[in-house]
Amino acid sequence: MSEENVETCRRAFEAGNNRNLDAFLKELHSEVEWHPAMSALLGGSKTVYRGHDGVRRWWREVTDALPEAEFEFPDIRDLGDRVVALGRLRARGRVSGAETETPFAYVVDLEDGTMVHVRAYRDHQEALEAAGLSE
Repeated sequence: MSEENVETCRRAFEAGNNRNLDAFLKELHSEVEWHPAMSALLGGSKTVYRGHDGVRRWWREVTDALPEAEFEFPDIRDLGDRVVALGRLRARGRVSGAETETPFAYVVDLEDGTMVHVRAYRDHQEALEAAGLSE
């Protein structure tokens, strides 16, 4: 099942890069908890988004603030019912027009082939430690 979990994450990341919300939501459990790393960066507070409705709200906030964003995850680690994805985010802000590139990572817990708990990090080492790993 774990290789399927890696593929679930890959499909979600691809759907996100393609701005395909419906395909993205297909990979998420209906009661997903989404812990973004970007809320504080975008001027908001640290928020947990719950369920598909919560993720839709998060999606609108991110796509409004970052009209151009692409995630790359060349290092996706299979940990059974957990996946760690290490990569980077390239984005351009809507208001400032500024382009940025930053390390980015996800620690994803999966259940029944869907992403049920997603935590985002802007630091690879922090994500690895959260997953119980170290480099």
